[in-house]
Amino acid sequence: MSGGGIFGIGTSALLAYQRALDVTGHNIANVGTDGYSRQELQLAARQPFVTGIGSLGTGVTETGVRRLADRFVTQSLDLSTSAEAYERTYSEFAQQIDDLLGDSNAGLAPAMSSFFGAVQDVANDPTSTAARQQLIAEGQALVDRFAQLDGRIDDQRAIAKGRISGAVDEINQLGSSIAELNQKIVEARGASGGQPPNDLLDQRDKLIQDLSQRISVSTLEQDDGSVNVYIGRGQALVVGYQATALVTQSRGADPNAVQVGFQNGAAFVDVTNSLTGGELGALLDLNPALFDPASNGLGRVAVGLTEQFNATHEAGMDLNGQLGGAFFGRPAPEVLADPSNAATGLPALALTDIGGLQASDYQLRFDGTNWSLRRLADGVQVATIPPGGSLSFDGLSLDLSGVTGESAGDEFLLRPVRVAQGLEVKVSDPRAIAAALPVRAEPAAANAGSASVLSVSVTDPTDPALTTPVDVTFTGGNFVAGASIVPLDPSGDTTIDMNGWRLIVRGTPADGDVFSVRDNAGGVGDNRAALGLAALADSRSLAGGTTTFSDAYGEVVADVGVKSRRAQLNADVQANLLAQAKAQREAISGVNLDEEAANMLRFQQAYQAAAQVIATAGTLFDTLLAAVRH
Repeated sequence: MSGGGIFGIGTSALLAYQRALDVTGHNIANVGTDGYSRQELQLAARQPFVTGIGSLGTGVTETGVRRLADRFVTQSLDLSTSAEAYERTYSEFAQQIDDLLGDSNAGLAPAMSSFFGAVQDVANDPTSTAARQQLIAEGQALVDRFAQLDGRIDDQRAIAKGRISGAVDEINQLGSSIAELNQKIVEARGASGGQPPNDLLDQRDKLIQDLSQRISVSTLEQDDGSVNVYIGRGQALVVGYQATALVTQSRGADPNAVQVGFQNGAAFVDVTNSLTGGELGALLDLNPALFDPASNGLGRVAVGLTEQFNATHEAGMDLNGQLGGAFFGRPAPEVLADPSNAATGLPALALTDIGGLQASDYQLRFDGTNWSLRRLADGVQVATIPPGGSLSFDGLSLDLSGVTGESAGDEFLLRPVRVAQGLEVKVSDPRAIAAALPVRAEPAAANAGSASVLSVSVTDPTDPALTTPVDVTFTGGNFVAGASIVPLDPSGDTTIDMNGWRLIVRGTPADGDVFSVRDNAGGVGDNRAALGLAALADSRSLAGGTTTFSDAYGEVVADVGVKSRRAQLNADVQANLLAQAKAQREAISGVNLDEEAANMLRFQQAYQAAAQVIATAGTLFDTLLAAVRH
């Protein structure tokens, strides 16, 4: 009989259920294998044997081993993996910076409070050497705190830079492994007549998922079973059997900046801005989105505080009767040239107004005709400048007359406020602290009017006539001092500027009243300059005269805190979405031991039944032989 009859039917069943047991055992063995997809044996009835009474079955055949995997679920898992890795990595660094700047003991706020407290102590007792010495010590503690905070930010920047290199190495290794598996899969399909090599496919999917942790990934399956792998916004990492290696190198003028790309012969193809998602995407975003704003915000406070404090201190007088010098020292605004520049010389960058300062770096780039200036904090193009030109912007002045031989693509990085690690206290002698003012003013005893001296202050300590005695006489409705004539202000407060000082007279004087401005030599008990220094704690000097130093630092802390909180929330959300994506994959592809145990029992019974069919066929054959012999 065609098809082997009952013996053939039994044999086909025996072989089929033996293989079914093999597949089930393979599933059970890999229950703990990460990325493994459950498999099942596909069975089909053999071609029946047609007889005069109808079709008779001829047994069972195996059509293949099916891998239970859904391509769309796998892609969703890859996307969730990439998003979760990005948010987790970003949150990790944001939390570090938030803890650093917002620490109630180690942040900047307590150091500034202690410093201005010491200034107030000098104002309370300007002759106290101990108070003056404490002010110098608190000033040193303040500059140390600035340096420590910015140094810790730089430490995190260095860690991120090192992890970028590590992530790129891992991406390259995974790309090479995927390319090798592509080749093995194509060869295995050819050797098996087109049947899919399930275990190799699982291995490749797992590598792609691992790659998704480092960078966002998209794949395109080819007709031969291989997949092309694209990263970021479509950059090919694996095509067939070939993997293209990523490389890193320094970017532009910033020694801390890293760019990632492909090496095409001698040419470097930069794809940094096209790489998104995963750990690498987060690491590349940290400098512009987190580290630079924190450093520049801290630096703006440092520049504003030191400039304002120095200006007030230099307008005062110390215990030796000398004008005060700079209390703090700070680095000049930093200008960095791209190593590939054709131009020689550097732009001159100077501070002009602390109220206009922005917490930002700037990119100066030559397009072949003009220089364009872009503020990096918000990406706004500030201005275009012709070669050799100059510009005033954001409380700064820029002069390009020292730059020659420029060529298209030349670039400079301007860092006007990145100074926090270079601050120093210039005053070491307690007597050199300028707590007094070098001039004093008083009305003459014989004055008949109701006017009094409201205040006298120094506007230009470099004026050579600053301490020259001057009598300001009121006559004919005007204040007269030499050739200077100032009419009485109807508001009641009249301001008189002369010889680098400013006198404000309140009230209405009588004709002939005199107000004298004299050298304050010997005024060791004078605390007016110290009071001016103490008042800087609440002075709205930054952001166009709207923000105090403490408020400006609070804005930096708040900005980092918001970023840290948002990143943590996003990380939590993405972790939940990733768990859901994994659960969805497990529901389709995961090995269920209870189900496999039930299958094992079912296939075992079928195997035993098939063996009984063969035994029965043998008994029938023996009976037939015995009958023939007789």
